[in-house]
Amino acid sequence: MHAISISLPTEKDTMALGAAIGDELAIGDVVSLIGPLGAGKSTLARAAIQRRVKAVNVPSPTFTLVETYDGEDLSIWHFDFYRLEKPADAWELGIEDALEEGASLIEWPERGPKLPQDRLMTIRFVQGDSGRRTEIIAAPSWCGRLEAIASRIENQRRD
Repeated sequence: MHAISISLPTEKDTMALGAAIGDELAIGDVVSLIGPLGAGKSTLARAAIQRRVKAVNVPSPTFTLVETYDGEDLSIWHFDFYRLEKPADAWELGIEDALEEGASLIEWPERGPKLPQDRLMTIRFVQGDSGRRTEIIAAPSWCGRLEAIASRIENQRRD
């Protein structure tokens, strides 16, 4: 596993990270978004979806539990497991199809089923002394892409 930490002092920074992740998504990828209410999970997911599939309207799936977006080369499934009664309920939402046919962005993954570890990137939002940041832990399949994401964020901050 590979790990990095990225500071996210503003919503714009969270959106930049989401866009960078959107550029790197591939079929079978799972991005697990962990953090308290208001941490930036939906903001990051929205930016990734807008960047990759050029969707204009990207509502939070808080009430629908899942929203799907079809791009030219990739479908993105955005799940919110906050209201799941039990982990097995995720199968009724089509998570199996999402894992095989597209990329998945999953808010509140700890409430759902066990996720495939070989394509998983976990983003944990934490509040520290210097403000909000993410701790990103990624499977080896993300190694080069994780470096590209970190490099892109760093370059944007220099500009």
